[in-house]
Amino acid sequence: GAEPLFFLDYFATGALDVASAAKVVQGIAKGCEEAGAALIGGETAEMPGMYAKGDFDLAGFAVGAMERGTALPRPTKAGDVLLGLASSGPHSNGYSLIRKIMEVNGLTWETPSPFSAGTLGEALLTPTRIYVRGALAAIQADAVSAFAHITGGGLTENLPRVLPEGMGAQIHLDAWNVPPVLDWLIKQGGIETAEALRVFNCGIGMIAVCPPETAETARTAFESVGETVFHIGHIVEGDGVAYRGALS
Repeated sequence: GAEPLFFLDYFATGALDVASAAKVVQGIAKGCEEAGAALIGGETAEMPGMYAKGDFDLAGFAVGAMERGTALPRPTKAGDVLLGLASSGPHSNGYSLIRKIMEVNGLTWETPSPFSAGTLGEALLTPTRIYVRGALAAIQADAVSAFAHITGGGLTENLPRVLPEGMGAQIHLDAWNVPPVLDWLIKQGGIETAEALRVFNCGIGMIAVCPPETAETARTAFESVGETVFHIGHIVEGDGVAYRGALS
């Protein structure tokens, strides 16, 4: 298949800080490397008066190609397996709430982390895990019917988007352990489980929907590129996501 492409479209600031810009480009290059993508260009602009000191705008997009007839999602049925891929932390979601939790508790990004080495800032800004290689491996093994990337809206709102009308999901919350950083945020903020499942990924950054007969093939494909995989539930007749058990 064609190699995915990443194009850095726009980086704008009041006055270019070369060291900061270099860090941004290094981060983008690292992400492209993890995804097997090519970094093909971009534009930098200085606009004094438009941005406060230290502020910048960054926008980009990824372009890929697929063969006709291979589009996902495919039809799913009751009994199909849900495989959850572990997240690396909050990813890019819930930071309005995270900042509020920090503010209310009088914490800063430099506060030593109570659950890991380093600072809270380092724990909370762990880079988002990129699932491209694992997803491509599972697709090439013809083992997956659908993928749900767990972004804003969490498990509750993202999984139903890839399911046909009349199909829902049952998820067992005790099938995996919530990462320490997310467990700390949930407890520190006094966040109820239903809300946590809408705001955070709660430890699952991607869900693959697989026919039972190919679930182990998909698991092997994901694990071959270093993903941590959990069997978190299955498809049922109905609507939405139903939960069993408790986050742990």
